[in-house]
Formats: sequence, structure tokens, C-alpha cells
Amino acid sequence: MRIDLTGRTALVTGSTQGIGRAIAATLADAGARVAINGRRPDGVVATIDELREESADRDLVAATGDVTDAAGAAQVLAAVGDVDVLVNNLGIFGSVPALEIDDDQWRRYFEVNVLAAVRLTRETLPGMTARGWGRVLNIASDSAIVIPAEMIHYGVSKTALLGVSRGFAKEAAGTGVTVNSVIAGPTHTGGVENFVYELVDETLPWEEAQRVFMRLYRPQSLLQRLIEPEEIANMVAYLSSPLASATTGAAVRVDGGYVDSIVP
Repeated sequence: MRIDLTGRTALVTGSTQGIGRAIAATLADAGARVAINGRRPDGVVATIDELREESADRDLVAATGDVTDAAGAAQVLAAVGDVDVLVNNLGIFGSVPALEIDDDQWRRYFEVNVLAAVRLTRETLPGMTARGWGRVLNIASDSAIVIPAEMIHYGVSKTALLGVSRGFAKEAAGTGVTVNSVIAGPTHTGGVENFVYELVDETLPWEEAQRVFMRLYRPQSLLQRLIEPEEIANMVAYLSSPLASATTGAAVRVDGGYVDSIVP
């Protein structure tokens, strides 16, 4: 079974680091033309250079812009052209006691984690349906289902993203376009390393700190380790491909068994 995205253009938001970068690399290796997105031009260019250094055959394009507002989203889409695969990966998170999350923080989390995805889907879905093929993937989180006490604003924003995905899948019904969510479990990224050290002793070596974090804050994990970004990217690549043509409106878990449910 081979994933082949030759001739397809993919836009991965927030793809200069972490899960987004891994997704971009994996889609490019499957043959897609991949747009690298970030707010800073130097960061986008540096990521493209790094990805091409790893593999010179990758077809990459710069799509600099802040997709959390309409002008930035328009700038990004103008740089990309027709989008066949949209991966709404951009997201923010942070540990804040529930009673200390003010209105501005709630709004900010919904602007970045929900409305940016809604905006880009609204702009790209008509073209996909007109062409009779397309994929929209929203990168959600186990926190959408198991709301973490230390960041309920993040969890609730990801819950909303699951609903957004299902709703747009209904809008695209029968068109050849699929819309799905990917529920990512606790994943090893630079941002997560910082988050872990907010919650455990920052003097601990990383491997020990990771184990303490999983034991104290994510004890439900059956994997009992953080997921690597490439493991998330592999699922995204499959769902982006023709092989996943019968999967739509779904919330597909890549969570290391963290969510205690027999339902995918």
C-alpha cells in the first residue's frame, strides 16, 4: 500500500516546527507540493531550507502569513493557489488555572484554535468540491475529550474543532471531499517540553521529566510515552490520500490509547 499525493497541493498551517513541520515533510515525501506556513518570513525560509537539505526532491513553497485574521489568511492562500489538502494544524496551548482565564484569553484561544480553521476551510472547500476531490484535516487533541484541569480553555477550543469538522463534512457530503479531525495525544515537541517543565521539576533530565509528567498528568496513556510528531504525520498522510476515501466526518485517534474508550 503506497500513499501517493503526486499532483496535489497541501497547505499545512503552523508548519515551521513540531507536528506541523513533521506533517509537511511527510506529505512532501508522498509527492505533494506543500506550502509551509508561519508568521515570520525568515522562519518559513529556514524551514524550507532545512526540509530540502533533508531531501532535495521535496516540492515546497513559502506561504508566510498570520492565518488568525482574514488579511493574513488571504495572503497565505494567494501564495499557495488551489489547495487540495488543507491541514489546520496551527494551535496554541498553555497552563492556566481555570478561574484565572480571562475573557481575552478565551477569545484568543478560539481565534487561533477554531476560527482560523473555520476561515481557511470556508475559503478552500468550494474549490475542492468544484474539482470533485479534496481533504480537510483538523488537528485536534485528546484534550478535546478529556478536558485538562490545567488548561480548560485549550480543551474546550479543541472540542469545538471536532464539531467544526463534523459540520463541514456534512457540507461536503457526496462531493468527493472528506473532512476529518485527528485527535493527537501527548506529543513530543519543543513546546511540549516547555509545558512539561512548567508542571514538573525543571532540574530533572528530559527523559525522567517526561516519565514523571506522564505518570502524574497523563496516567491513562497506554503508550506510556510521548508520541513523536512523525507518528501523527503518518496518520495525516493516510487521511490525505485517496486510500482514505471512505473516511469522513470522523475524529481519528492517534493518542497512544490515552482516551479511555473503545470507540475510535
